[in-house]
Amino acid sequence: MEHPSQARPTVAEIDGRALADNFTELARIAGGRAAVLPVVKSDAYGHGLTLVARILHGAGAERFAVATAAEGEALRAAGLNGGVLVLGGVYPAEYDRVVAARLTPIVWDIETPRALAARARAAGRVVPVHVKVDTGMSRLGVAPADAPALLRALAELDGVTVEGLLTHFADAESVDHAGTVRQLTDFERLVAVLEDARLRPPLVHAANSAATLTAPRARFDAVRPGLALYGIHPSPASREAACLRPAMRLVTRIVACRALAPGVAVSYGGTFVARRASTIATLPVGYADGYPRALSNRGEVVVRGVRAQVAGRVCMDQTMIDVTDVAGVAVGDEVVLWGGPLPVEEVAARAETIPYELLVRVGARVPRVLASGEEETWHGSRERS
Repeated sequence: MEHPSQARPTVAEIDGRALADNFTELARIAGGRAAVLPVVKSDAYGHGLTLVARILHGAGAERFAVATAAEGEALRAAGLNGGVLVLGGVYPAEYDRVVAARLTPIVWDIETPRALAARARAAGRVVPVHVKVDTGMSRLGVAPADAPALLRALAELDGVTVEGLLTHFADAESVDHAGTVRQLTDFERLVAVLEDARLRPPLVHAANSAATLTAPRARFDAVRPGLALYGIHPSPASREAACLRPAMRLVTRIVACRALAPGVAVSYGGTFVARRASTIATLPVGYADGYPRALSNRGEVVVRGVRAQVAGRVCMDQTMIDVTDVAGVAVGDEVVLWGGPLPVEEVAARAETIPYELLVRVGARVPRVLASGEEETWHGSRERS
């Protein structure tokens, strides 16, 4: 039978305590010398940008890193007034907004800072910037050999101040990779050159999650954890370095159950055909919500503590599962899509992708809700920065 009318029950449940504890654990590993600069880009890896930022601010975060100026403006609109580093750089149409919102863009040439400086002077402000150095990612950044000249030029600009220097490792999982070792060595060499020339900015940072956990050399003045902040280890090798807890459970509820005779097909294309008398449940979640179509006929979910297979193709808005072996299954039962007993890493492997992609693709129509009983704990838990 159909489920009684209710709000759509597909939600991303966010564990605020896990987020705060992960931040504290990463700060412990950084040793107090290096500040933790949480990466909350891409809607805080799908966990909810302003929700996560408020929780982390309550746990002690003083700065945040985002990908775009719009994300930075969203933090300002939410009342978060600490430093906001825009990792993806900024564009000419955004310059006035960047100055107004007091954002900190990364730069890698002189043209953007010149334009920002002019806007800043007109507004009676100074824009802080971080200089990005390309040590091997071949994406954004100034070449190490050209960095000293750029820093000298920036020092002459009225309206801009160089607050930081950063690089980005091309291998997000391992700090033992030969390329990562070379990148770090090149960056260390540049920092030494800048120190000798009295051009070293006050905030030098390079460490992603993997380097934060396992590479003390890479921590410098700040670390930029992303995936680890949300409780997911970048690689099995890092598990011994920290105690982290996943912060998201993606859950829904069964909205319909039906009995199928052997030989009856399920979903588009009939790619699943019942081989026995079966019970098929329908879930109100699909690839428009970020549940990958690649899990068609291969994904698993958890119902009443029992694993059940995705039956047929994942649709845009619904997914069917085979619950024949789930005793007592009923409309309204909670279904765990990932989290808890079903790690997102396992789901990502079944979908032949990475946890990052699954998390950030959770759709906007999926509410991010705090775990039960946490509302009073995390709203207004600390004065905003």
